[in-house]
Amino acid sequence: MDSIEVIKRRLKQSADIKISIVEDLEMINMIKKVSDEILETLKQNGKILICGNGGSASDALHMAGEMVGRFQTDRNGWPAIALNADVASITAIANDYGYDKIFERATEAYMDKNDLLVGISTSGNSENVYRAILKAIEIGGKTVALLGKDGGKIGKSADYPIIIKSDITARIQESHITVIHILCELVEQGYLNWRG
Repeated sequence: MDSIEVIKRRLKQSADIKISIVEDLEMINMIKKVSDEILETLKQNGKILICGNGGSASDALHMAGEMVGRFQTDRNGWPAIALNADVASITAIANDYGYDKIFERATEAYMDKNDLLVGISTSGNSENVYRAILKAIEIGGKTVALLGKDGGKIGKSADYPIIIKSDITARIQESHITVIHILCELVEQGYLNWRG
């Protein structure tokens, strides 16, 4: 397959997955519910904690950046923390307790029952994200998960799983960032309407 064909094929794959989301009313309603939950968390002075590994760590940073900074409209910053951003804590926890505990320990440190945790895992089975979700549930906070494939064990545990039904990691990540942008737009609109 030549490079032109690869470009066309990959763009079509990405577009097809997004079209499948548009046609999935359950998925659309879940995205709306998640935006409502994030907005309610902010109204209650709660924090948004976000975590992921690799490309999903980058998505967590991106989401936190849109919230602390702004998405499309000037407003005050929102309390959002990408748990994978703190290299010193991650390496200390991984060294002392094991890599599987890095987000669980950070969730324990930062999360309150008024907060919301967003776990991002393309497989739905990242052990450290899974443990963070369980810790957030134990604390009494809300849990959202951006997942892929069949949602894995995280999809069975999170309050609000958004599952991109694909086995291709790159396509899942492309859809995750689209969903993140939609969430930021909806929450920003709702927040500005609430604040007047």
